[in-house]
Amino acid sequence: MSDKIGLKEAISIGIGGMVGGGIFAVLGLAVSLAKGGTPVAFLIAGIIALFTSYSYVKLSLAYPDRGGTVKFINEGFGKGVFSGGINNLLWVSYIIMLALYASAFGSYAPNLFKITGETSLDTHLYSSAIVIFATVINYYSIKIVGKIEDYAVIIKLFILIAFVVIGLYGLKDSSHLDQLAFSNWEKPLQLFTGGMVIFVAYEGFELIANSVSDLKNPEKNVPKAYFYAVSFVIFLYIIIAIVTVGSLAFSKIADAEDYVLAEAAKPMLGQAGFTIITVAALISTFSAINATLYGGSRVSYEIAADDELPHELTSSFWNQPIGLLITAVLTLVIVNLLELESISTAGSVGFLLIFAAVNLVGYKKASEINARKIITLIGFLLCCIASVTLIIQQYGANPLGISISLGIVLVCFLMEFIYKKYAGKSS
Repeated sequence: MSDKIGLKEAISIGIGGMVGGGIFAVLGLAVSLAKGGTPVAFLIAGIIALFTSYSYVKLSLAYPDRGGTVKFINEGFGKGVFSGGINNLLWVSYIIMLALYASAFGSYAPNLFKITGETSLDTHLYSSAIVIFATVINYYSIKIVGKIEDYAVIIKLFILIAFVVIGLYGLKDSSHLDQLAFSNWEKPLQLFTGGMVIFVAYEGFELIANSVSDLKNPEKNVPKAYFYAVSFVIFLYIIIAIVTVGSLAFSKIADAEDYVLAEAAKPMLGQAGFTIITVAALISTFSAINATLYGGSRVSYEIAADDELPHELTSSFWNQPIGLLITAVLTLVIVNLLELESISTAGSVGFLLIFAAVNLVGYKKASEINARKIITLIGFLLCCIASVTLIIQQYGANPLGISISLGIVLVCFLMEFIYKKYAGKSS
C-alpha cells in the first residue's frame, strides 16, 4: 500500500492544479474582456469554484476513489449515456486544458529565443515541441513527472508571490492606478462573462478528489484541502490582476495579451523581471502539461474501465495507458488549429457543465453524503447560469469558439450514445 499523504501535499495538489498554466494563459484575455474590473471577474469565477468545492468535499468523503470526478458522476447518475457523456467531456476538457497550457508555453517561449523570426510560426513550433517532450517524459518515467511537479509548484509560487509583493509596493508610484477605478470597469454582464471565459484558471482543484483515498485523516483534512487551496488561489489571482491592471496601460496589455504577466513585471524590475516571469511561465506551463497528460490518460482509463468507452482504452502502449498517446495527439491538433480565446472558451464551457453535473450529484445525494442541499443547489444554479451566459455572450464576440465548444459537447454525448447502442452496453 502506498504511503499516505498529508494536508500540505493535498493543498499543493489543488494549488498546483489551479496555478498551472492557467493564469499565464488567460490573464491578458481577462483584461481585454473586463478592463479595470478584471479583479472582480476573477472573484466571480472564484466564488463559483468555492461553491463547487463544497460538493467536491462532501462527495470526496462519501466516495473516496482515485477516479475522482468520474466516480462521482457514476454514483449520481449510474452508468448510462448521460454519465458517460459527462465523463467523456471531462477527458476532452483535460485535452483542451493541455492545449491551453501548450499555447501559453508557445506564447512566452519566443520572448527568450526566436527560431524563425515569425512569431506565429514560433508559437506553434514551441507549443508542439513541449507537448511531444512532455509525452516522452510520461512514457519514460512517471516518477520524473511527480518530481517535476513537486519542484515546479514551489518555484512558480515563489516567483508569483514575489511578483505580487514587489508589484503592490510599486503601485504607489504607478501612473496607471486609475485604470482600476470603477469608471474603467466593463458592464456587470461583461464582467461576469469575463470571469467565465477565464474559469479554466480555477478548474484544477478537482484533482484533489483523485488523491483523497491516499489522504491521512480525511474527515478533517479533505474540507481544509479544498477550501484552503481555492481560497488562496482566489486571493492570489485577484492581487495579480490588481498589480497587472495598475502597472500597465491597457494598450500595452492588449499588445502583450498572450504574455502579459511578463510584461507587467517590466515597470518594477525592468528586463530582468520580464525574463524571470517568462521563465516562471515556461516552468509552470511545462509542469502543468506534464501533470495533465498523466491525469488525462488516467481519466480515459477509468472511463473505459467503467465500460463508458471501448475497453481497448484500458490496454497499454509502451507500458502506459493507450489514452496517453491519444491525449497527446489530440492536444497537438487543437493547439495548432484554434486560437487562445477559443481554447479558453471551450475549456470553460466544458468544466462549467461538468461542475454543474457534480453539484447536481451533491444535491441528489445530499442526505446520503451529509451535505446542505441549499449550497449544492446554489453551486448547480451558478454553473448553469454561468454556462448559458458564457455561450450567449461569446456567441456574438467569438462565434467560432462557441460553435467548437458546443460541437465538442455534442460529440462527447453522441460518442457515448453510439458506443452504448452498438456495443450493447446500455444500462
